[in-house]
Amino acid sequence: MFSPPRPHRDDILISVIGLLGGVVLWLLGLNMQTGRLLDAPWIALVPLVVMSVLELLRRSAPQTALVIGTLALLVDQFTVGNLATVLMFTDVMYAAVLYGTPAAARRIPVTTFLITVAVTIGFLGWFRSAEALLIGIVTGLVSFVPALTGVSVRNHRDAAETARLRADQTALLAEMDRAQAVTAERARMARELHDMVANHLSAIAIHSTAALSIDDPATSRNALGVIRENSVDGLAEMRRLIGLLRAGGADREPSTSPTLGSLDALIGQHRTNAASSGLTCTLVDSRAEPGPLPAPVELAAYRIVQESLTNALKHAAPGPVEVGLGQAEGRLTVQVTSVLGDRPGPRAPGSGAGLVGMQERVALLGGEIEAGPVANGNGTKIWRVRAELPVGEGRVKA
Repeated sequence: MFSPPRPHRDDILISVIGLLGGVVLWLLGLNMQTGRLLDAPWIALVPLVVMSVLELLRRSAPQTALVIGTLALLVDQFTVGNLATVLMFTDVMYAAVLYGTPAAARRIPVTTFLITVAVTIGFLGWFRSAEALLIGIVTGLVSFVPALTGVSVRNHRDAAETARLRADQTALLAEMDRAQAVTAERARMARELHDMVANHLSAIAIHSTAALSIDDPATSRNALGVIRENSVDGLAEMRRLIGLLRAGGADREPSTSPTLGSLDALIGQHRTNAASSGLTCTLVDSRAEPGPLPAPVELAAYRIVQESLTNALKHAAPGPVEVGLGQAEGRLTVQVTSVLGDRPGPRAPGSGAGLVGMQERVALLGGEIEAGPVANGNGTKIWRVRAELPVGEGRVKA
């Protein structure tokens, strides 16, 4: 079964105070008018009780309370009257605008204004006296002024609610931005950690396996030398990464970030690491003006070459590993090719994170990358990584 909502605590208080105040005025004989159709004093208590009951509905059913309250007020005009009844009606009128529907909040002030004007004009025509203006003023005070007050309070309440919602949305967007920034920073650190360490650890894994599997002092000595060199270089790279984390430079790379000018040293290190695997690495820089490029572009290109050489060390068959650089129409082209096929000897496992990291780097710069097997001119297949990076600063994404 349907049960009406319980009245608000404040509505109960208003109802009780209005009823008790009206009863006190009735007991004191303080009536508003005399010589009415229903002249018995007790009849004035009926509209008073009805209006006090309607105060309990001022929030839950404001428009219903207003309609019944208007009828009760009209009945009160035929009795000796009670000031408390009129005051409670003004509160019912105010509540109908404040708690009613948006359509009612728009219609009620207009309707009460027209009623006030009509009552004023009607009584002026009837009485033909300036005293009729007092009736119009009282009508406006009882109906139009409470409705206008309700509109003002409702507008302020809606504005405050809108401001609160906007503040909540702003806080939510700020939290989303913070979470995205944290995620992006973690991804950047993951790429840096993988690209810096994977190359050295792959060489260590391959040469340590060779030292354990081949019972030859010279081979073990060479393998240990490579392991030591890669351990020292990996430690230095880790220290650089730790320095980056402590600096908190989320939007800039430290001044010691590798550039394309460091590729010669990287390829030389790769030759040393891959000598036992039958890989030979060469660099072909076909750029007309091999000058400095934006720091994010140079770092991304270096990391792409570094990761590609690491993958070649893990998976490529014996043969040439070629690194090519080119620049035309505002784009830097980086290409690394290696022989596709099986090779003897120890190999390091791969996780696929390196390719994902290269794709992320290129995407952040608004470039393009492709990696996969392609046919070579002599009928064999090679593994090729080709990336195109825009060299304009304005193309770098935040």
